[in-house]
This record gives sequence, structure tokens and C-alpha cells, in this order.
Amino acid sequence: MELVLPICEALKCFGHLTCTYMEHHRKLERRMNDLLAKQRQLNAIKSDVEMKIKTELRLGRCVRQEVENWLLDVQTINGKIQNIDERTQNLSCFSRGHLGKQVSQTVEEVKEIIEQGRFTGALVIDDPSTAGVPFQLEHLEGETAVIADIWKHLMSEEIGMVGVCGMGGIGKTTIMKHIYNQLLEENKSKPLFEKIIWVTVSQDFNITRLQQDIADAMNIEDLPKPEQKRAAVLRNELRQIRHVLILDDVWEGFVLEKVGIPIPIFSNGSRLVLTSRSNVVCRFIGCSEIVEVPPLSNEESMNLFLAHTGRGILKVPSLEEILGDIVGECDGLPLAIAVIAGSMKGIYDIVEWRNALTELGDHVTSVKGTDKEIYGRLKFSFDRLEDSNIQNCFLYCSLYPKDCRIPRVELIEYWIDEGFLERGSRQQLHDRGHTILNRLVNNCLLEKARDDVKMHDVMRDMALYIKHPYFMVKAGTGLKELPGKQEWKDVERVSFMMNMVSEIPPSLSPNCESLSTLLLQNNESLERISESFFQHMHSLSILDLSYTSIEQLPNSVSNLETLNALVLRGCKELRYVPSLEKLKALRKLDLRGTGIEKVPKGLEMLTNLTYLNLCTESLKELPIAILPRLSCLQCLVLYVKLPSVKMNGLEAARLRKLEVFEGRFDKLIDFNAYIKSIQGRELTSYLLVMASPKAKFDARPLVEGLNNAFFFNFDLLGDCDVRNVFKIVAGHQVGSPNCAEAAFGSHPVARWRLLYLHPALIAPVALP
Repeated sequence: MELVLPICEALKCFGHLTCTYMEHHRKLERRMNDLLAKQRQLNAIKSDVEMKIKTELRLGRCVRQEVENWLLDVQTINGKIQNIDERTQNLSCFSRGHLGKQVSQTVEEVKEIIEQGRFTGALVIDDPSTAGVPFQLEHLEGETAVIADIWKHLMSEEIGMVGVCGMGGIGKTTIMKHIYNQLLEENKSKPLFEKIIWVTVSQDFNITRLQQDIADAMNIEDLPKPEQKRAAVLRNELRQIRHVLILDDVWEGFVLEKVGIPIPIFSNGSRLVLTSRSNVVCRFIGCSEIVEVPPLSNEESMNLFLAHTGRGILKVPSLEEILGDIVGECDGLPLAIAVIAGSMKGIYDIVEWRNALTELGDHVTSVKGTDKEIYGRLKFSFDRLEDSNIQNCFLYCSLYPKDCRIPRVELIEYWIDEGFLERGSRQQLHDRGHTILNRLVNNCLLEKARDDVKMHDVMRDMALYIKHPYFMVKAGTGLKELPGKQEWKDVERVSFMMNMVSEIPPSLSPNCESLSTLLLQNNESLERISESFFQHMHSLSILDLSYTSIEQLPNSVSNLETLNALVLRGCKELRYVPSLEKLKALRKLDLRGTGIEKVPKGLEMLTNLTYLNLCTESLKELPIAILPRLSCLQCLVLYVKLPSVKMNGLEAARLRKLEVFEGRFDKLIDFNAYIKSIQGRELTSYLLVMASPKAKFDARPLVEGLNNAFFFNFDLLGDCDVRNVFKIVAGHQVGSPNCAEAAFGSHPVARWRLLYLHPALIAPVALP
């Protein structure tokens, strides 16, 4: 009797387990469908998060660690689901129950990750420079007295607000960067302040944007929408910590309380520092002490000039007097000295120096006005570029917002679209673009910003001064409505990128026959564009609507017969693109990440197209016989992780000018046809995938850092020796020092392999 009860309990437990096992066995298909549905939902959220991150990163910010961790979780769970999906293809009866249980558990995991991915706050934070990371400092000549004066005020218990004033290019920002770094260093040994915050304000002042920038710098999430409530949150947070708030490049006065900045007083021990071109602005805001930044002395000016040209020029006979005169024309302005010295670097012919002195004198006297007196000196260096295409490349940078980090490859792509780099292979164009960027940086016309470039605010002002009234730039200003039609007269290039425009109404149909470039990207709330908007833009060449929320392009786009580039990347709501049949001049069409299901009508007529990106999950198919008609294509991106767009190998093989190619084949015969066609040709960047139609995976994360990659599903290769296939493609034997064969690492599907060239053989060409 003592054994009966335990046996009954064991049978009861076993019976429960058996019922559960049978439940998992019977409902495997339904639960697998649920899992795949949840995966699609998760990846849709992931796509939105990545798109928003990409948009905000353009403003020089970095991804929050919480968001990065979530993206890693998504990648891991996708691998797990891939493994489960593969196992369902060859499943024994006895394995169904166990797999069904795993599917059920994975569904719950995906649900949890979905909930974690509903981020309510910002996905990014300000650049590390606002989070306690030192600035990379520019050379500072002199100014020791000014730095000492500012530091004395910061350490004083009697002064809460300090203004740093001086004309554009005098070195205010550089001085404050040195002080910012000094504060960080001092804080390591003796904590003076709990938080040191740097925010750039700039000319287009906007309270809402300033509030958000301060919140981001302090990692404050979920600011309320009403301005007064936002101010209350900031005020409360700032009052709780002893801080230094540096507001750089303030152009107009404002009331601190409206923003949410508490007035620094003796009791809270905090400090506020402003840099401005106007001491009136500093006094309006409430600065009790104002430090004027004076021009450099003659000796300091000469030292700074020689720091940029190199002291080798002092060895040239008879050059000392002319050198002194040129430095004198710089009038002690550090920016002018750096730029002019950069333009004369490497020149040792006294004749050229005499000519430069004459030209510089003419430039200085031709420009009048306090705010503009530096432009003449800067324009001297601009004019010395001589090549009009290089000058246009420089001026183009002013279309970006102030203080914006500009991605090099993105900028070069614009230059290609504009025709500044003339014609040639895609590799040649990018090489020329990088060469021009290096020259502009070396000449101090642009600044390095890690892997990107930046334009000094005074250099940007000078560029817009040169192009007035032909450039209309209101980029990153918080704009909610486009300017009225009267402001569009005579404009050639217009930039409204990175704003909050939500609609372009029928009432706006600007008469701008000379307009060639229209940049509207990163207006995330833009949903509608009226038919009449493009009615009088008969010269439009570049149209960028990337990362907007438009659902359809107006039919009037079909009549833009001079259009050279149509960029719609990241318009995930876009479902309709009108006929492109008339756009015979079009050389670039970017539909990556859009919601289109069919290729636009008339695509086959675009025989001048050199760049085509159709990498979008929603595209159902690529009609037969379109590709061979696009014989000028240099860049073709068709690869997506879902097998929606399949490549015909013979059609792809006829594109003899391709340099960049990403595509997917599901038949060995198509793959082999393309592989044989590229023998003897050099593709600078390619991703070739061969997989069964059922296979779903994202190859891109696995080829990061590689320019040339091939993916094979061994099940499809049959008796074909994959090593021989690779030998045909790469020209090297697998296993040799120049080639490698590797598993996908953490990728769960063991029978997939990645074959790639040794990285040392691959030139650093970015994937588009």
C-alpha cells in the first residue's frame, strides 16, 4: 500500500507530461506559423528602429547601449528561429513533440523582445563629446590669458554666468573646447562638477530643439510635448546637480527660464558659459562677466601660420617680408590664418607668394561689413582651388545643417549625381571624390570629424555668402512649413533636410525654372506632396525624399524630364511611384527600404541608369527582360533576405559595366551563368547569394568588413565541387594563403558556408 500512492502520483505526472507532449506534437504547424508571424512583426519593428537610428545618427549622435543590446537580442532570436525552421524541413515523428515545445517557448521569447523594443524614449544620445568624452583639440596659439580669465570666473563662487565674445573665426569655440577638456581632466582628481554639458545652439535658434539637445546630453528621456512642461522637467533635473552648461554659438537672446535652464547662483554652485559674436546677446541672457577674445598678436599669428605651412618656407630667400605681409592681411584671425596657410602649403616659388599677396589684398578690400570682413580672406583660399568642380564640391557642403557631421560616401554620391566628378567607372569617381575631400581637409576648408567631415560655421556662412541668392538653405532648423513661393525666385539649390515638414499643400507651386537640386530628406513627418508642387521645376536634376513618410509620389514627377537622381531610400510607407518612362536622363534610382510591390512602370526605358537599388522586402518580382535593357548599370543592388526577387543569370551576365552587385540566385544554372560571365572582370564590391527559395536569412551582418562574398547552400550544389566554383570566381585555390573557407560562426545552420577572399586582397570600397 505504501508503494501505491507514489506510483499513482508518478503515473499522474507522466500522464500530464504525455498530454503536454501530444499537445506540442499536434499543434506544431500552427505554433510554427505563430512563431513566423511574430518574427515578421519583430523584424518590422527592428527595421523601423534601424531606420530611425540611421536618420538620427546623421546628427552626430550615438546609439544607446540599451538599444544596441536589443538589436543583438533580435539577431540572436532570428538565428534561433532559422534553426527551428530548418529542423522542421526534415523532422521525424518522435521529434515533433520536443520541437513543438521549443517553438512554444520561442514564441514567448519573441513576444518579450517585441515588448522590450517598444522604446518610448530617444534611441540615440548626443555625441560622446557631450557625455564626458574629451574633444579632439585643434592647435591653439596664444590665448593663454583668455583661457586663464575664463577659468578664473568658472572657479569663482561669486560668478555664475560667463560670456565669451568675439567675431566669427576668432577662436571662441576652440578656446572653450580646451576649457571643456580641462574641466574633465580636473574632475578626475578633484570632482568640481557632477556634469559638464556641451550644447551647440547655432544661428537658427529654436527653443524646442535646444531643450531636446540639453535633455539628450543629460540622458533625460520622454520629455513632454508642451514647451512649459519640458522646461519644468529640465529645470528640475538641472537643479539637482552641480553642473557646467556650455552653450556654444548663441546668436540671439532668450529667457533661460523658458528653456528650463535655472539661473546659476551661489547656492547651487553651477555655471553657465555662452559663446557668441555679440556681447549684447550675452548681456541680454544675463552674463555678469564677459570675456572678449582678441585677435592674435603678430608673433602668435606667424607661429600659427608656420604651424600649418611648415617652417621649411623660412628657408626660401627673400620670402620673409612677403610672408609677414600675408600674415598681416589675416588680421590676427586664427581661422583665416589656418585656411590661407593651408592654401599655400607646399608652395616655395616666391613669384606665387607675391601673386598671392596681391590677390589676398584685393579680396580683403572687396568685402565690407563687420560680420563679413573675414569672408574676403576665406574666399581667397576658395578661389585658389581654381577647379570649378572642386569649388562646387566645397560649396555643396553648405547644404547640410550647421555643425552637422557629413558622411564622406554620402557626400561623394551627391557629387557624382551632380556631375562634379565628371564621368568614369564608379571606383574612379569615388577615388576622385575622396581625393577632393582630402584636399579640402588639408587646406582647412573642411574639418575632419572621425570618419566624416564637418564644415566650420564661418566657412559655411562664407559659402552661403558666395552663393547668395542661388542657394536657399534651411536645413535642420525645425522648419514645419516650406517657405512661400516668393522666396523661391532665382534659386538653383534648395535644402530643407532634417526638418519637421508634414505636408506640401496645393497652394505651394513655386515658379523656379532654374532649380536643379531639391533636398527634402529626413523630414520624417512628411506624408503628402501636392501634384502642383513640381509643376514649374523643369530643370530639376536631383530630388531626394529619403526617410520621409510619403505614401505616394505625385504623378507630376513623371514630367521631370531633366531628373538625374531620384532618391527615395527609407520611405517605408511608399507604395506608389508613377511612370518613369519620360525620365530618360535618370542615372540614379534608389528605392531601398520602400514599400513598393512592383517595379515602377517604364523602368526598362531608363537606358542611362548607372545606379539601381531595389533592395526592399515588399517587392514581389523583377519582370523578365528589364535588366538587359539597362546596359549602363554600374551599381545594382537586388539582394534581400527573403527570396522575393530572383535573378536570371543570363540577364545579369549581360550587364557588362557592373562594378557593384548584390543579388540572389535560387538555381545553380543561373549562378554558374553569372559566375562565368565575370571572369576577367573586376567587381569592386559584390554579395552573391545562392539559396533555395525557402531559405530566409540576412547575409549582410555576416559580410561586414568584406567587399566580396559568396554564399552557397550545399544542398543545391549537388555533385558540383564548390571549391572549383570558387576557384573560377576568385582565381585562387581554397585553403591557400589568399583564400579562406569558414563557417558562419554563430550562425546555426551548419551546412551554410561563407567563402571569401583574404581581407588583405580587398580594397576598402564601401557597400552602397
